[in-house]
Amino acid sequence: MFGRGTVWSVLRRGKEAIGIPKLRGTTTSFSSSTQTPALKFLTPPVATHYIYAFRSQLIPKGHHVRVSYTRNFSKMVAAGAQHKEEGLKLLVSGGPHAQKMIGIWLFGSAAWVFSMVMLGGLTRLTRSGLSMTDWKFTGTLPPLTDEEWLQEFDKYKESPEYKRVNRGMKIEEFKFIYWMEYAHRMWGRALGVMFALPYSYFLHKGYITLRLGLRLSALFGLGAGQGLIGWWMVKSGLEEPPSEYSQPRVSPYRLAAHLTSAFAIYCGLFWTALSVVLPEPPTESLTWVRGAAKVRRLALPISVLVGLTAVSGAFVAGNDAGHAFNTFPKMGDTWIPEDIFVMKPLIRNFFENTSTVQLDHRILATATLVSVGILWWSTRKLDLHPAIRSVIGGTVGMAALQVTLGISTLLSYVPVSLGTAHQAGALTLLTFMLLLNHTVRRPSLSLLKSLPQVVKTY
Repeated sequence: MFGRGTVWSVLRRGKEAIGIPKLRGTTTSFSSSTQTPALKFLTPPVATHYIYAFRSQLIPKGHHVRVSYTRNFSKMVAAGAQHKEEGLKLLVSGGPHAQKMIGIWLFGSAAWVFSMVMLGGLTRLTRSGLSMTDWKFTGTLPPLTDEEWLQEFDKYKESPEYKRVNRGMKIEEFKFIYWMEYAHRMWGRALGVMFALPYSYFLHKGYITLRLGLRLSALFGLGAGQGLIGWWMVKSGLEEPPSEYSQPRVSPYRLAAHLTSAFAIYCGLFWTALSVVLPEPPTESLTWVRGAAKVRRLALPISVLVGLTAVSGAFVAGNDAGHAFNTFPKMGDTWIPEDIFVMKPLIRNFFENTSTVQLDHRILATATLVSVGILWWSTRKLDLHPAIRSVIGGTVGMAALQVTLGISTLLSYVPVSLGTAHQAGALTLLTFMLLLNHTVRRPSLSLLKSLPQVVKTY
């Protein structure tokens, strides 16, 4: 609803803002065949920046001359070296084409992780996660014959979930939950292949710098470990519950670790993709830079709050707390349940007590909505780049929508559709906060030196 249009607007405006306005009466030609190694990093819009800086220092205002590339070669090299020392360090080498390809790949990978989170939510809400009782890192083929299906079904019949929850289940019903879990696992493995192959190609072409390579390697390693964390989580649900009256379910700690890891991978990919396609934040004047700095002081703590709210939601899911206290704004007949601190030691209540976990999530969600509203209110009179203002507006709308989804999910006893939408909303709101923090970050020193005090009109 809010995401795609706002993100596209920021990317478009950001690219326009990075390039310094074109020189009037000046023509300069850059050819890939004549470009020397020392100038390979001088790709538009960075090259335009250097030309403008060179012209402003050597050519009096009001004069229009033709700049010769050969004549000013040595001065351009000096300007480029100074730029590298003072500020912008590109994550991608190889020019705009490489930048565009790697950006598309990283945004696609982030979208794939987003879909993985949604599929994981569907798997949990349909109680399909415990249908496969074994795990192999490379995966296996699904059952293809009736005999193989019966073998898998017999394995499932030995699990606590079948004995206590799904006793009497028919094999057709088992096939549904099995395919849900199988799809979730194989979708994750496909993501690993989709990430590794382009990564190898870009490394071979020399497009990825050392700094980007280290970052992507860490994300790939975290993604590979995500499969192990997932099985570690599922394994806890295959153990006998501590009480004969308890339903088997995965450990809330392990579920929170699994979901938090997925969110971390998504955030890393999305932030890196933004850094590749927008190496400089959108800004055209020092006034806008100062306005962005004021927004930045609020955006970072609110982002932490959004992340904490998402993690608390994982504990709500892990404790099935959404099926308790299906009223709002009160929790049953009271505002605060009496049993929120019954567990010993006290800290266990915040992670294992159904009442406390849901109360925490309500408080954090309300605090998030209020904080985002305060962000919008306190920045409405600031002089900001239009892209930043668009992201703030989108964040307010998404926060309101997410709270509405959460309340609707609770009052409806957590239907699959609303539960999945609520989980998608959490990641979408986090996306907006990432986008906001990225657009208000501090520009490089070289760009700051070239900016006017106020926006120039042409």
